[in-house]
Amino acid sequence: MKTVEDYIRTIPDFPEPGIMFRDVTSVLQDAEGFRLAVGEMQKKIEALEFDVIVGAESRGFLFGAPLAYNLKKAFVPVRKKGKLPCETIEETYDLEYGTATIEIHKDAIRPGQKVVIVDDLIATGGTIEAAIKLVERLGGEVVMVLFLLELAGLDGRKKLAGYNVESVVTYSGK
Repeated sequence: MKTVEDYIRTIPDFPEPGIMFRDVTSVLQDAEGFRLAVGEMQKKIEALEFDVIVGAESRGFLFGAPLAYNLKKAFVPVRKKGKLPCETIEETYDLEYGTATIEIHKDAIRPGQKVVIVDDLIATGGTIEAAIKLVERLGGEVVMVLFLLELAGLDGRKKLAGYNVESVVTYSGK
């Protein structure tokens, strides 16, 4: 029986020498791999009490939306600045070279709602740390942060200390 890790393609030296790029597109392009990935993520949250799944642009949408559908929960996208049509709040965070800004609709989360944040991968944790801040500014309570993949060597969990962080597959390196 295959595991999610069996569907993840590793590309050495991309985007630069020494990096082992973990490619989730190989999971998505295989029907059984995609079903297995969503199923394994679902096992981690199906016993939780929560109201909303928030997906981080863009690959968080690919895993968060089917989870929300399967579990009959609302789905809320967190997008790059300028992509949402209604009134938003934003959060800017640091990248390796520069900054990025993400947004959420002001009415996307109601005070007191319990939220699971989903993304495909945790590396340094900056994007999800910013997403948590957005959810909390709207009065939501983050009950779990869920990833398909974790690159433990980049210490992203440190930025998310104090939150319930889960991942399906963990790689020790970068």
